[in-house]
Amino acid sequence: MTVTAIVGAQWGDEGKGKVVDYLAQEADLVIRYNGGDNAGHTIVNDLGTFKLRLTPSGIFNPAVTCLIGPGVVVSPATLLAELADLDSRGVSTKGLLVSERAHVVMPYHLLLDQLQERSRGEAPQGTTGRGIAPAYADKASRVGLRIGDLLDGDFLRRQLREVAEWHDPVLVTRAAAPLDVPSLARQCLEWGEALRPRIADTLPVVRRALRDGQRVVLEGQLGALRDLDWGIYPYSTSSTTLAGGASAGAGVPPHRVDRVVGVAKAYTTAVGAGPVPAELADDVGELLREAGREYGTATGRARRCGWFDAVATRFAAELNGVDELALTKLDVLDGLPRLRICVAYRAGNRLLDSVPTARALEHVAPVYEELPGWQRPTAGARDLAALPDEALAYIRRIQALVGVPVRLIGTGAHRRDTIHRRDAAAPFERGCRPAWGRHLREGAETAEGLRG
Repeated sequence: MTVTAIVGAQWGDEGKGKVVDYLAQEADLVIRYNGGDNAGHTIVNDLGTFKLRLTPSGIFNPAVTCLIGPGVVVSPATLLAELADLDSRGVSTKGLLVSERAHVVMPYHLLLDQLQERSRGEAPQGTTGRGIAPAYADKASRVGLRIGDLLDGDFLRRQLREVAEWHDPVLVTRAAAPLDVPSLARQCLEWGEALRPRIADTLPVVRRALRDGQRVVLEGQLGALRDLDWGIYPYSTSSTTLAGGASAGAGVPPHRVDRVVGVAKAYTTAVGAGPVPAELADDVGELLREAGREYGTATGRARRCGWFDAVATRFAAELNGVDELALTKLDVLDGLPRLRICVAYRAGNRLLDSVPTARALEHVAPVYEELPGWQRPTAGARDLAALPDEALAYIRRIQALVGVPVRLIGTGAHRRDTIHRRDAAAPFERGCRPAWGRHLREGAETAEGLRG
């Protein structure tokens, strides 16, 4: 039995959907454990191209049971539309269940989200406006609605009246209409009826899978640099994106998670505001954006692009206890004559080997190491032998800097465009302990030296 947590090792949009879809072909149970419909996963396989916001990426294996766990905030309208689209395209959704404990993203959450972002004026946080933060805030304030509540009309009306007392003063102050409780209750009951066959206590399903030794994949949203506690707060999401949060958000005891896969692109992308030290505001950044089709799955927003940030990825690997990396979109770097990797941050006369708070991160400069690029394509490669020597050297250097072996390599959008190193392959993984020395100046020869 293996319980594998899939986590983002950068700012999000790393390609977790492709990795989950790939690993789900050998899984029994896939559980989405955090976030909402504010970010999406793009999946390309033999069935076509799909953009998922809430449905677990294991849905394309009809033998897999897919759960939306209690750590997720669910927009019923988004979920129902997504399931209808999948069904219309011949993808069976019979195996999808939604935890009765997952919280509901209500229409007033979207309104509150947009009003809050508007009030920030010239210092927006880059929210998607999909109500995720207000939904989690209501959850923490104990005035939220849960998916199971959509089946209980009396409870719904009582709870919505309390919600109105909570939110109406803010809405009226900001020139918005107060909540229409009867209309909201009717909408909730409609959603409840539509979702009734899928609403369940998911814990027995998880417990049975663990007892029977099934293969379980835990699917996360966004990346470590957007985590509520450890990310670039306040430019963060409103849930934990880390492997530790997977246990609570899915209902799996922490000690049962025996494999953590960190997903990182072969370069850096980010959507939304906040510091991204390796970002490129030049022709190379634009080239990466266009070659990688770097536009948000859920929002369509252009992503900020830059060189691979080994400091941020190592930070994410340490926080998550990453056992192995899945490095995606290697092919996007094809043809670049020279590549750079951010190996440290310079803050005044100090060099940093870890990610400070966002307030401090805004003032650092990246320290780069340069490597040769490769001049023949890697797109579609499915074996290490098909990669140019320079691409192998690039991957080895990432391994050495992050301190984690690369076991999956993405060479295209399609599921089959994947190199999977199932064996330990010792010669390839030699030097996986972080090697900081050869790029540093001013006598800082080790990671310990950087901390000074």
